Amino acid sequence: MSVLEHVAENIRRLRTAAGLSQQALADASDVSRRMLVGIESGDANVSLNTLDRIAETLEVTFADLVKAPGNPSRDRIEALVWSGRTPGSQGVLLASAPATHDVELWAWTLMPGDRYTSAADPSGWHEMFFVIEGTLVVELPDGEHAIDAGDFFVFPSDRDYAYRNDGDTPLRFIRNVAH
Repeated sequence: MSVLEHVAENIRRLRTAAGLSQQALADASDVSRRMLVGIESGDANVSLNTLDRIAETLEVTFADLVKAPGNPSRDRIEALVWSGRTPGSQGVLLASAPATHDVELWAWTLMPGDRYTSAADPSGWHEMFFVIEGTLVVELPDGEHAIDAGDFFVFPSDRDYAYRNDGDTPLRFIRNVAH
């Protein structure tokens, strides 16, 4: 199933659950009814901005609109949301975590054998990693998780945790901290 099919099914389901007609949702989100009909039929190539407005009107997240129906996880979405005119240009929504106040974006490098240790964050905080090069090992109370280059991992950070580089080359990754 493509992301357009996911969007079509999710919007139709969420609109119906909210008790809104297509016209009411179109009016409230400042989207033409014709565009909304095209989106719900999976035929419209919708902009990210339009999806943001529809999500806000339906009081859901952008991720709720693009993830596979029946996927209860916010941690792993992996939806190709945008494709450019040039082959290979794309935007993939990997994951989502709830945030109420702050989001931090970090670029990390851990040299071979190095380790970072952290005490638990307050409840509601999440960490999101995308590994660029190497393998990141995340240590959590429930076990270790190895994340290879090109993959990602999301977890609530309201518990003690650490991450390390067991490899013999530098480990590079992007870290998001969200609250």
